[in-house]
Amino acid sequence: MAIEGAQTPPDVVEDVFEGHATDIEVEDTGEDTTKIQRPWNPDQIRVNTSQFSLRNILDQIDEKSIELAPDFQRLQVWHSGQKSLLVESLLLQIPLPAFYFAEDVDGSFRVVDGLQRLSTLHAFVRGGEEDGFALGKLEHLQDLKDLRFSDLPMPFQRRINNTQLIVNVIDPTTPRGVTYEIFKRINTGGTPLNAQEIRHCMSSRRSRDTLHRMTHTDAFARATGGRLTDHIRMNDREMALRFAAFWLKGVSAYHERPVMEMFLMDTTEMLDDPTKVPDGQVAELEAAFERAMSHAYLVFGEHAFRKWPEDDDYRRPINRALFESWSMALADPDHTTADLRARRDAIVEAARQRMTVDVNYLNAITSSTADRYRVDYRFKAAVADAGAGR
Repeated sequence: MAIEGAQTPPDVVEDVFEGHATDIEVEDTGEDTTKIQRPWNPDQIRVNTSQFSLRNILDQIDEKSIELAPDFQRLQVWHSGQKSLLVESLLLQIPLPAFYFAEDVDGSFRVVDGLQRLSTLHAFVRGGEEDGFALGKLEHLQDLKDLRFSDLPMPFQRRINNTQLIVNVIDPTTPRGVTYEIFKRINTGGTPLNAQEIRHCMSSRRSRDTLHRMTHTDAFARATGGRLTDHIRMNDREMALRFAAFWLKGVSAYHERPVMEMFLMDTTEMLDDPTKVPDGQVAELEAAFERAMSHAYLVFGEHAFRKWPEDDDYRRPINRALFESWSMALADPDHTTADLRARRDAIVEAARQRMTVDVNYLNAITSSTADRYRVDYRFKAAVADAGAGR
């Protein structure tokens, strides 16, 4: 039955990666992520070039002086053929592209560009039986097929260990925002990293552990349909980070500088600094997020954070704009479980009607979603609809 005044719901496009559906709706933020978001003084950019042997780099990885961003799911997408061809390049003495490291104030390094290459080489040379791999697809050195590093003739082992790598090191005095822009510009991997993957590589353990805990609860798994945890493009961590950003800073802070990438990068820095977000506040953040996830599933069930217009029960992919606005609305401690259960039908009716007839709302969760006015509109709408039936 047609609904009077209903708008035709915009087409929903699900993001696909490596041929696999991700259960995440493609987002149009309206931001030009290729341009410099905020200008800086060129004198702030300090990059030094050094040369290291691969053996030296691998030693530093083993000593934890170089961090390979643990819990980084994207590393799993490199095919055995890609890994083998990278090793073959070293065996053929073909120079690799330069690597970029960001140095921390304590002298340790984060890999800015070349993370997948270094992870592959570390796994081959130092991985052993458990984490290592044997050479597969090779284009020239066919006699080495199916051999592990320990099986290679000693001259080949020495050649790999003695390979010289050019490393551009970003000085720790370079502002974090500048480092982030450098990262975006020199991101040259076979499959370029997305914004959250870049933030993950640049962040410290404290923020990574916080986002990991937030996305590894039963409540989060239920609310997101069980497919988002340990997402291959780290969309689970981005969802949690968006909640953290608005919970810690508020929508008003976003209005002051409405650039989503910088808003999330600033929040990552806050979470990494215990003087800005003490442990007690982190615990409150995690509790609020888990409460929001439990309430979202209680109210919307399998349609939580998904477009769900009236007279249409098709289960669409998760929408980021719906996630950030509704998770914040449902984290409000004034919404108790008993209260929401009693008003569930009224809330669902209000939300579905808005998704059907309110063209401004549909725009706010579909296109130019980073626009400050559209952010404000969807947040206010979620708060209003969450109060339906009172």
